[in-house]
Parts: sequence; C-alpha cells; structure tokens
Amino acid sequence: MRFVIRDGYACYEGPVSGGSRHRHGAFQIAIGADVAMVDDDGVCHRGAALVVPPMTWHRLLPADELLIYFIDPQCAFTDQLRGYGAIAVVDALAGLREVDLDPGAMRASDSFDPRLAEAMELWQLPMPEVAARVGISPQRLRAVARETLGMPLARWRVWARLRRAAEALAAGQALADAAVTAGFADQAHLSRWMREMMGITPAEVLQVLHATPSAPRSSR
Repeated sequence: MRFVIRDGYACYEGPVSGGSRHRHGAFQIAIGADVAMVDDDGVCHRGAALVVPPMTWHRLLPADELLIYFIDPQCAFTDQLRGYGAIAVVDALAGLREVDLDPGAMRASDSFDPRLAEAMELWQLPMPEVAARVGISPQRLRAVARETLGMPLARWRVWARLRRAAEALAAGQALADAAVTAGFADQAHLSRWMREMMGITPAEVLQVLHATPSAPRSSR
C-alpha cells in the first residue's frame, strides 16, 4: 500500500475493501483492471478508469489493487475533467501516472477566478478575513465558489482540513493532535467528516500511512 500527498493532489495505491457511501471535495480518478463503484441511484459503473466529480455520492466496490488520485479542483489538470457531471468511464486515463499529473496539478487553472483560487489556499482563516484578503464580499465569494466548484466554499475548507489532518498523521501526530492541528474540534469531529468525505476512518488512514514506504511531501 502507498499513500502520498503532492502539490495539487493525493495518491493511493493498494487494495480497496469497499467503504461507506461518501463524496469528496476533489476530483477522483480510480484506475485498475476492473474498477467498480455504485452511485447514489444504485447504478454500478465499471471500467479501467472511472472519474468522479467533486461532491458526487458513490461507494467503491472491493478490489485487490487500485490506483486512486484525488485532484484539487482548482488545478489546471482538472480542466479536462470539468465536463463530467457524474461518474464516468474514461478508459483513456487508465495509463495516468504521477509524472503525467504533476505539471498540471502544480499549476492553477486559467479558468478559475484568481480570487477564488487564493481564497481556497486560505482555508485556515475565518471567512470574513479571507474575503477581505482577496478583495471580494463574503456573499460574492460564496456565490463564485458554488458556481465554479459545484459546492459551498465551506465544504471545500473541510476537505482541505482533512488533507491537513492526513499530513499531520503522516508526520507522526496522534489522532487527537492531528484533529486539532487541522482545525477540527476533536478526534470525533475529524472522524465524522473523514467518513462522510472519504468513506474511511482516521484509523484506516493511519494503517495505510504506516504501510507507505516514504513520507508524503507537500509544499502547503
């Protein structure tokens, strides 16, 4: 098993036991010999590569080995994924590797309002302060986020906190400390959000991190 956090995305490679129904704050690309997931209508999607847009409810079916990317919606790589409004089979992405993803993941999308992109990087600050820093009213900022991201900015901020919690766990922090570091009220609060947005628990994340050969790197 391997889990790494990079600029603009995270990557997991290993077995998948299934997990609960959930929805991410990022684009997901799941790659494997036979990737299968069930959407919120109970429809099963199968293929060599499946694309899941942000905030799309789904549940992965068990697999012996999958390669899964979670790609931040504001990066340039996702410009080619924005046309998918639901789970889609995109077998052309079956050969996608990190070396292909890195250039577009590290660069902000030109289609994004730069104020929104900056606001997304300031997820740890109170919303009024974020709006003031990027020069837009809180109301307009929320509207732009909904129009562009397809989700409330508050939901993206939770996803960013989950990423920060994973980084803290990878750095060796205890679950309770990682929760506080990432801005959650406590460990239970972190667990609830991780289950809703990732379909797994912090303990399961720890298990994967302990099996990862090298520590994740991130510039954030």
